[in-house]
Amino acid sequence: MTTIARRLALILALMLVPLLGFARADGVQDVMKAWLADTANQSTIPPGTKITMQNWQQYKQFMPVGMIALFEGKYFWKMPSDVEIDIGPTVNRPLPKAFVETTEKYASQTKVVHTPEGRMNIANFVAGWPFPNNPDLKDPDAGYKILADIWVPPGAYIANVNPDAGDARFCTEDRFNNQACSQTQALYRQLDYNYDPRTPRTHPQAGGAWFTQWLMQDKPEQSKYTAVLTIFWKDFGKDEDDYVFVPALRRSLRLSASARCSPVFGSDLVKDDLRVGFDAGLAVMSADYLGTRKIISNSELTNASGVFPGNYDMPLGFAKPSWGDWQVRPSYIIDTRRVPSLRPGYCYGSKIMYVDAWFNQQMWEDIYDANLALWKILLIQRKPDVLFPAEGMTPLGGGITESFWDVQNDHVSFVMTANPDGKTDGLRLNDRVPPQYDDVSKYSTPGGLMTVMR
Repeated sequence: MTTIARRLALILALMLVPLLGFARADGVQDVMKAWLADTANQSTIPPGTKITMQNWQQYKQFMPVGMIALFEGKYFWKMPSDVEIDIGPTVNRPLPKAFVETTEKYASQTKVVHTPEGRMNIANFVAGWPFPNNPDLKDPDAGYKILADIWVPPGAYIANVNPDAGDARFCTEDRFNNQACSQTQALYRQLDYNYDPRTPRTHPQAGGAWFTQWLMQDKPEQSKYTAVLTIFWKDFGKDEDDYVFVPALRRSLRLSASARCSPVFGSDLVKDDLRVGFDAGLAVMSADYLGTRKIISNSELTNASGVFPGNYDMPLGFAKPSWGDWQVRPSYIIDTRRVPSLRPGYCYGSKIMYVDAWFNQQMWEDIYDANLALWKILLIQRKPDVLFPAEGMTPLGGGITESFWDVQNDHVSFVMTANPDGKTDGLRLNDRVPPQYDDVSKYSTPGGLMTVMR
């Protein structure tokens, strides 16, 4: 090849690089590198501290990127002028004894698998956490192992909200203060990988599934009986199956893979947000470990609001101090994305997850769109509950409140399990689930959707 030809080839290659995407900067990684540098010198926040609009910058090194943006007022959604975050002591409630023992017995045999097409998977998983709760952070798969632990929490094998105990609520608001709420039943069922001795490791009716989630609207009236079912398969290389029961048609429909990006009940959640952290399944996600930081979170939610917007600090819809003290909690930060071969057409480009290092669940997420622009800011507030009567309160299993602030479309959604009085919770776990809801055929199979209106 002549010198001129080589130069022409080089020029052509350089021109093609931006088109192929190799030269495009990863804005999310840039933001996180800057944030990690700014938060590198953390100490702690003394219990009794009150964080307000007047002093928040003194404590920004303990705040996720999205929370800082809300305090800075960069978007339509911003912290109210009277915001108050009360800091209490850090409490590490004991994890269920059976869960800890199961993890210790089996976690060492679980392996990360890299498939030829670029997917990630796990092998030899039995129950408990797939990997120990003290990962080697120098392991190139550390982020993925943290993510895998998120999917199998030390929680209930069956969880239910129903009309008798108080439905879950989806509430939305736009920039014009238009507000709407719906009431929803829910049934979450773990069919395999169970650690709880009160239920079989593999349910006899599992049929190859390991987890199912079922939701049905009760209100508004025009949406009543609309139900959705998602089945997650024990074969992690298999995409989940999605079904919806359409009352007007009196039948259920199997949804295409693109439905995972469709809004749920008119909210800012897409289907992949329904079970926080699970997203599109083990086989199609990857995660990079970014670092460890102390993050303020409300993981001791004691009085979640069930009335929107009355018990929220408006206009943002932020938790009032009466909901409970916040804590300074050591956390892992991971960048979670679909594997490259499965990114085209998917709604999210990245989820930055701030994962509690004690109970391995995320407390906060910064969610970026396919072009890696910040799209949603998610706050997750959790309530401890009793999973085993003899063991007392555990960090997971109780009620939950989630806030999705859409900073691109000036919209917000709130999901809560609390009853309208804001003092009791409609979530029922394990032995406290009414017997009529402990029905795998009805709530965990496509055929069960056909019984919705009977």
